[in-house]
Amino acid sequence: MKSYDHKHIDAKWQKQWADDKRYRVSEDTGKDKCYVLDMFPYPSGEGLHVGHPKGYIATDVYARYKTMQGKNVLHPMGWDAFGLPAENFAIKNKVHPRQAVDTNVARFKEQLEKIGFTYDWDREINTTDPEYYKWTQWAFIQMFKKGLAYESYEPINWCPSCKTGLANEDLDGNKCERCDSIIEQKPMRQWVLKITDYAERLLADLDDLPWSESVKLAQRNWIGKSEGALLRFPIVIAPIRPEQGGRYEEVQRETKQSSTKPSVSGTDPRLLRSARSDGQSKIEVFTTRPDTLYGATYVVLAPEHALVADMLEQGTIANADEVRAYIEAARMKTEIDRTAADKEKTGVKLEGVMAVNPANQEEVPIYIADYVLSGYGTGAIMAVPSHDERDFAFAKKYGLPVHSVVVPPSLTSNVLTVKDVAAGSTTNVQPATSNECWTLPGELTHSGPFTGMDSEEAKAKITEHAGGTLTTQYRLQDWVFSRQRYWGEPIPIIHCEKCGAVPVPEDQLPVKLPDVESYEPTGTGESPLANIEEWVNTTCPNCGGAGKRETNTMPQWAGSSWYYLRYMDPHNSTELVAKDKERYWAPVDVYVGGMEHATRHLIYARFWHKFLQDIGVVSTAEPFQKLYTVGLINAEDGRKMSKRWGNVVNPDDVIENIGADALRVYEMFMGPFEQAIAWSTDQAVGARRFLEKVYGLEDLLSTDTEATLPEDVALLLHQTIEKVGKDIGSFSFNTAISQMMILVNALEKLDAIPAHVYESLIRILAPFAPHLTEELWQSLGHKESVHTAPWPEYDEAVLAAAQVTITVQVNGKVRDTFTTPPNTARDTLITKARECEKAATWLKGKEVKKEVVVPDRLVNFVV
Repeated sequence: MKSYDHKHIDAKWQKQWADDKRYRVSEDTGKDKCYVLDMFPYPSGEGLHVGHPKGYIATDVYARYKTMQGKNVLHPMGWDAFGLPAENFAIKNKVHPRQAVDTNVARFKEQLEKIGFTYDWDREINTTDPEYYKWTQWAFIQMFKKGLAYESYEPINWCPSCKTGLANEDLDGNKCERCDSIIEQKPMRQWVLKITDYAERLLADLDDLPWSESVKLAQRNWIGKSEGALLRFPIVIAPIRPEQGGRYEEVQRETKQSSTKPSVSGTDPRLLRSARSDGQSKIEVFTTRPDTLYGATYVVLAPEHALVADMLEQGTIANADEVRAYIEAARMKTEIDRTAADKEKTGVKLEGVMAVNPANQEEVPIYIADYVLSGYGTGAIMAVPSHDERDFAFAKKYGLPVHSVVVPPSLTSNVLTVKDVAAGSTTNVQPATSNECWTLPGELTHSGPFTGMDSEEAKAKITEHAGGTLTTQYRLQDWVFSRQRYWGEPIPIIHCEKCGAVPVPEDQLPVKLPDVESYEPTGTGESPLANIEEWVNTTCPNCGGAGKRETNTMPQWAGSSWYYLRYMDPHNSTELVAKDKERYWAPVDVYVGGMEHATRHLIYARFWHKFLQDIGVVSTAEPFQKLYTVGLINAEDGRKMSKRWGNVVNPDDVIENIGADALRVYEMFMGPFEQAIAWSTDQAVGARRFLEKVYGLEDLLSTDTEATLPEDVALLLHQTIEKVGKDIGSFSFNTAISQMMILVNALEKLDAIPAHVYESLIRILAPFAPHLTEELWQSLGHKESVHTAPWPEYDEAVLAAAQVTITVQVNGKVRDTFTTPPNTARDTLITKARECEKAATWLKGKEVKKEVVVPDRLVNFVV
């Protein structure tokens, strides 16, 4: 048998494909399109390890398969090279970010080309190319004109190590995801995108997307829609003992909206004054349970709440030192630490002030507690300990009143717990001995004129009575879009003392990032760009007077929010994407990337896309149709691959030893695509042996043109063609390869193999092993590429004749039947049995305790 020289074969065909521009793509309107896309990489200095190409290989297999099915396939690649990762790498290695990016891109591209992808490199994009980010800036200007991009000054997430502001999506709890530093809340001027205007559309349109439920659930939870009421608790000055200090007099307060301190007069000397329209400072509370308002016995503010800072500044809080110490301690905790369900609740009462319950005008104490977060809701809650377990635990610890106002229908009680209800008791119990609270809807009690009303019905009525507003709130917050760093897209705004913030005229785009010698972050809240006077100082486009350029830059997510559109028309200098090309290619048919982007990139890109649809740039409501998340490849020791651990496997070494096709086949064979798995060098060598078997089958080719296969092998061939096609279509690559291995083992046992059978095998293997199959296809006398040959067809009559009937039982009784090919896998049989309509009715609402499978005969569900 001749030797399989992978080095010669890989190099030969990679050169041939490049010379022929085999994978160049055009808008062939005579063909149906298929747009297959990877989440493009940040080109790190370390280069690729074997985990990185897994998703790229998967999309390449799919793209090649669709091409063989006659589709016009777009499968592009580019570089997400702006932002913190690139800049931090440059600082660490003492090179300019531009130099680092150029070097890293060249290294990544070299590695990718060795694996044999179908990328059309004529469509390559790079987010740091001025001709690319010109259109990122253009999109920002359109948002500015529509009021979606606005300037703000308020506390933002500040990373003291990266020395920049961050969006919520860039955090891991209360830590920077990049460096693990504890985030501070730092008041700062920044640009913000009003993504909240699109919250409802982002949420509602998820229903129609054929994505995994895990991704959709992650987005729903991040958007966090809540129906409820906005209630306002006025703040009053409480009587204070002389030894506590503090003041009784009326207080003037500087608001975050204004730099002036307005003098506000009033009739009640106990009111804490602010610049609100009614002159009275109020705590705004969002609650999903306004029906429990009469049971609110205290109010809790997040330690970072602006009102707390205001009252400390005005000297209204008597125990100011204690409050400041608690705020500092809370600042050092992560969001996860603060909100953990099993964490003991802590807090500090604000001595000297009280809040007024707007339903019954009762004064209640105000606390700060770290389990309330400033970034969620209004940063304040009304605490109803009788109907919220978290509030109940806090009240019990601090001896606060517990007033029951909702009970199960037909029961009336002042304080009633779940245990009392279970025992049938309607007797009052003391809060100190209560161990649970009633959190379900029911009938109102001790709720003034609403007593006896159904709690759901009472929500709107009590809200109106208390002067509140029924509203919908979202966990999603507006996107902080400024970074106080150098390596990013300049924000195309000019500041003029006369005209304010003015967008750069579109014919002056791009605003190019200037070259600088010193690009390290300043830590002052200003970008290093602020020090380049000749760049900063300019002319106002409106009035012609003196102006200054915006010196903050965009975040790394800016360019990646729309890059998939630029691949459709990468060299267009007059518009972001031509309408005819967008209509042809949109939407992306298959999109592949990491699950970690479910609540960042995917939300940002969907937001940008919907905005671009609103202004007529794109024709679809969603950018991506099918979405597949890729499981990680860990090191052989089970840990994440890292230079620190010395466990990185370089794909260059693997390709050198066993070839690009063996690397491709192994990564697709390792296990289910979406699952994480550890690398195994031994199993990678096993993939190489499989390809050697395929290569060796050429020696068994029959010269008899009339030669046929044994009946069982002929059936196996048709089953394999069917299964491999279906499995590629569903990203079940491991089972597709397994099926091909079964076929190859069967063919090996024959004395002779008909040429058409070998050709069918080569074609179904081609997407996985493009170099080897191209070589074998040519050796069989074909002039055209195997990758443009049609996908082989299977004979449905042959498969139908070989079907077996499976009986479906529930607790031993026959409920349905279905047909399937013989030797169908156990898991597939169970899935098909569950899908049987009649059987499903008997399983609905039942717990399946056991699944009994007799191959080729029956499936029995024990419920």
